[in-house]
Amino acid sequence: MQAEFWNNRYLSHETVYGDLPNAFFKQCLENLHIGRLLLPAEGEGRNAVYAATLGWEVTAFDYSHTAREKALKQAKSKDVSLSYEICDFLSYIAPNQSMDAVALIYAHIPPETRPTFHQKIANWVKPGGHVMLEAFNPLQLGLTSGGPKELNMLYTPDMLMTDFPDSEWDITMLKTLETELNEGPFHQGKAQIIRLLARRR
Repeated sequence: MQAEFWNNRYLSHETVYGDLPNAFFKQCLENLHIGRLLLPAEGEGRNAVYAATLGWEVTAFDYSHTAREKALKQAKSKDVSLSYEICDFLSYIAPNQSMDAVALIYAHIPPETRPTFHQKIANWVKPGGHVMLEAFNPLQLGLTSGGPKELNMLYTPDMLMTDFPDSEWDITMLKTLETELNEGPFHQGKAQIIRLLARRR
């Protein structure tokens, strides 16, 4: 069902979330050393392709074959390469301490899966590596700029502090804010979001 839903969404428009990288993701990359980057739930590749043009070695995954095809087509047009797998959050496997960064950009994970997957990220990120996250917070309910409609799919600071504890991570940024989204037809307008940037101890 997940794959069918996302395949249909990515078929519905030329680009669903725009073709430019997420602004927070772009800002974070400007301050990190280039290395290996993982992008879960990457969709059509806007962030992956941008990172690859900067020299990052990019691995991405998503449920959707349609999204993968569009991402690889975009990468070819920019003359860069990506590793892009079709899988879900719990079936993806990476070697421990193999990633310099993981970016979760609107990768809303079901509550029964989220803590386990976030702990996997802690295993995959090298000491000194980073995780960056932008997602919707609970105040997004009722707004029309995108995101899940179930409260337990939306992220709070306490939730992320539990998933990324200070025993394992140095939190550089963790905040909620109101912003104006302009990321393709499905992320448009006033939005309530949360941002996290953390460094692996």
